Amino acid sequence: MSTSDYPYVEGGYTLYSNELCPYAQRALRAFDAANVKHKVEQIDLKNKPSWYRLVNPQLKVPALRTPDGTILIESLVIAEFIADEFPESNLLSANATERAQLRLFIELFGTRFNPLVYRLLMTADADEQEKHKQALLAGLEDISKELERQSNRKSGKGGPFWYGKWGYAEITLSSFVGLLVPLARYRSFAVPETDAFAAFNNWRSAILQAPGFTKFKPDGNTLNDAYKKFVADV
Repeated sequence: MSTSDYPYVEGGYTLYSNELCPYAQRALRAFDAANVKHKVEQIDLKNKPSWYRLVNPQLKVPALRTPDGTILIESLVIAEFIADEFPESNLLSANATERAQLRLFIELFGTRFNPLVYRLLMTADADEQEKHKQALLAGLEDISKELERQSNRKSGKGGPFWYGKWGYAEITLSSFVGLLVPLARYRSFAVPETDAFAAFNNWRSAILQAPGFTKFKPDGNTLNDAYKKFVADV
């Protein structure tokens, strides 16, 4: 323990994380892809240490302490910081248009997929569940269309990953793709194997096999148990 009363590596990177948090996994995957040495402090989200308030008063993960003592919070902020701090990792394109297209895709995913996963899990009413399922399918169809567009762009290199290989899109979004596991378990949700979803399904299949995903992926039973707390009727 340091003199500031919370643990960190002097002159290094300390990531405050939780292995089951999809947001924290963004930062873990960014460090891994950039091949940057760092120390991980696991935060028990059910019993957060008293000192963690000194790191992040919001008590959320992830948080990152940089070598100069700066504290960063919010997973996308941390992931982009790592990409920018280590440009040799090529996590983000240097092309402004390509970066803008990627940001728009991340925004699309964050509005048309992530919140609907939680709404579907947290809704007990059958009619409301069906409404959320249809909204999620519509979102996934739009996501699939954008993945197809990207695969035909020069930077997409034919897919299936956003930049043709594992990169920033997958680093920031793959943990949420993994949430289709508890959706299948608790809501019998499946993405149709049709042309409308083909690009998404190809992307998802590539993600599930990628070392950058599997290295930090909780097993299915652990993930289902963790997300049971969100399920309204279990």
